Amino acid sequence: MPMLLQHIDAIARVKQRDVLYLTFPPAEPRAEHRRSYESLDIRKRIIAWLDANALGWTMCGHFASENTMRSYAGQIYIDVPYDTEHPAYQRVQAFLEFEDGSMRFEDVRFWVVPLEQAMKNAHHDEPGFWERWADDF
Repeated sequence: MPMLLQHIDAIARVKQRDVLYLTFPPAEPRAEHRRSYESLDIRKRIIAWLDANALGWTMCGHFASENTMRSYAGQIYIDVPYDTEHPAYQRVQAFLEFEDGSMRFEDVRFWVVPLEQAMKNAHHDEPGFWERWADDF
């Protein structure tokens, strides 16, 4: 079934703040060895933890690019402000990272998209931008 996902940078612009998201890099570079995001136990575990802790999340796309098309690979936007003093952020960080900042789970990457960087794609929000882009593709 088709899905309409927001790119992570568009989410940052809507929220008007830095945003957090997770990616799940493939274990093997060759296509025949890639795992489906739906089969990743760690992704299921993270979603269950977010739900159990009443932390909002949604599927999202990578940072939007006019030069690259990527299929959905399991990325998750976490609806918690990037604020090291915020209790919800501290819980997420403690779950995902060791105290030294390294990841607890090798198949997960934890990202911050600064609003300043997301604003570089603000022109994507103009009505009809992506339709015009597709016509010229």
